[in-house]
Amino acid sequence: MVIYHSTISMFNRILIFLFLIQSFVFAQDIPQKPNPPRFVNDLVGGLLSQGEINQLEQKLKVYFDSTSTQVAIVIVKSVQPYDISEYAIKLGREWGIGKKDKNNGVLFLWAPDDRKIFIATGYGAEGGLTDAYSKRIIETVVKPNFKQLRYYQGIDEATNSIIKYLSGEFDAEPTEEEDSGFVIFLVILFIIIGLIVFRNKGGGNRGGGLVPYTTYAGWGSSSGGWSSGAGSSGGGGFDFGGGSFGGGGAGGDY
Repeated sequence: MVIYHSTISMFNRILIFLFLIQSFVFAQDIPQKPNPPRFVNDLVGGLLSQGEINQLEQKLKVYFDSTSTQVAIVIVKSVQPYDISEYAIKLGREWGIGKKDKNNGVLFLWAPDDRKIFIATGYGAEGGLTDAYSKRIIETVVKPNFKQLRYYQGIDEATNSIIKYLSGEFDAEPTEEEDSGFVIFLVILFIIIGLIVFRNKGGGNRGGGLVPYTTYAGWGSSSGGWSSGAGSSGGGGFDFGGGSFGGGGAGGDY
């Protein structure tokens, strides 16, 4: 009887230990939301000057103040071993980009070590910024600039295009709408398949169903934490409002 009780106690300790490890691992998965919140978050440093960060921050803050739509820029060194679309959607959800009652958030995610970009849209932003439009921005605006190392110009012009699409300043083209409908169908199909797999495995990581990531490559500067470039970008005066992301968006590499 004593041996049985001792075995149960040891088993409970092991479970608690594993739970603590799991909690730590998940906490490292996605970088924490900045405090105070900022629209421009360079977690690598050196790719944008402080003046460029401030200009982007001011533009997106003005747009938010006038529309309540939140467009956030996040630069991480790498998203490996994840797919950048999964990472973007998970980050958007965990940070709560966009207003909770409108889900009107947009995330521009850039992983320079992977040479990948992804534009993720919240539920409420998908009507104005379709997957086809996001893909067009990446192909015609971001890639040409990034290939020439014009990173600020690429991001600045991309956010200008995002704002114009969300404001209805660009007319839709029939071929793009058809492509968008097909992409949305595929996204919904993959989500359903993912939910089935997730359920069969008995659950998993919250929000995105991603595999635990013990070490986040390239988070912050070489000294750890947030990079100096992001630390003084003039953020504050607002908060991400708890918006949700449903899988909309498009990505590419350069």
